[in-house]
Amino acid sequence: MIEFFLTRPKVFLVSETIIRENELKNFLEYIGANSWTTDATSDGEKLIEVAGRLCYKSFSKDLNENLTKVREGNKKYIENIINSGHGSVLEHVNLGFIFCGVSRVFTHELVRHRSGVAISQESLRYVRTSEYGFNFCDSILKEGNLYKKDIESYLRTISDIYFSLMSKFNFHTMDFHTKKKVTSFIRRFLPQGISTNIFWTCNLRELRFVIEKRTDASAEEEIRYVFGEVYKIVKEKYENIFFDAKEEIVDGLIQVKFNNPKI
Repeated sequence: MIEFFLTRPKVFLVSETIIRENELKNFLEYIGANSWTTDATSDGEKLIEVAGRLCYKSFSKDLNENLTKVREGNKKYIENIINSGHGSVLEHVNLGFIFCGVSRVFTHELVRHRSGVAISQESLRYVRTSEYGFNFCDSILKEGNLYKKDIESYLRTISDIYFSLMSKFNFHTMDFHTKKKVTSFIRRFLPQGISTNIFWTCNLRELRFVIEKRTDASAEEEIRYVFGEVYKIVKEKYENIFFDAKEEIVDGLIQVKFNNPKI
């Protein structure tokens, strides 16, 4: 029997851009900025500062005769970058998230964001299993006078249909190529609410944009929840990047707006 169960999305930050300190040191020595230091608390924020200072050779006043002062401190430096709209340097830092237990509705919306991202998604063409998670938004139930027991009843119906299809084929006698073809056929009868996993890597400039768009009150509820969770992670790890965020709770979920949305 195919089993369906209700899921809640989970967010995992699994990768971040890191600095090769020896090579950065070699670069600074090469341009004569041996004494430059920063109070950045993360590699990402340090790398953004390096990229910005490289543009103007502003590691010290001695390196660029046009300079009359050098802004000190990572927080102040990045604030100035964002306030002045110099957002391209944020593209040097990438964060990799794995979203688990999200629906195909969510992934169809997520892949609309293509600039500065990389995507790897679990394939239901290759993956065949006897149990599937199902993701739906609780808040909409009251609008249709529905209850979780109604959803579970629908899932049992889907399970019966899916199991009936599966039983028509003898997977034990198939080679892998045939299994793939059959699995691809029967997945077409699964609902869009079926849970899946997706690996999504994004640079910090695009991430600011996506967080604002996808936590907005007008966005779909599931994607609002997921990017609210993303925001909670990154605002703590990259405080200087998200300094201009304004939060409020709308319909029980975080909505994030930035003072400088267009960088």
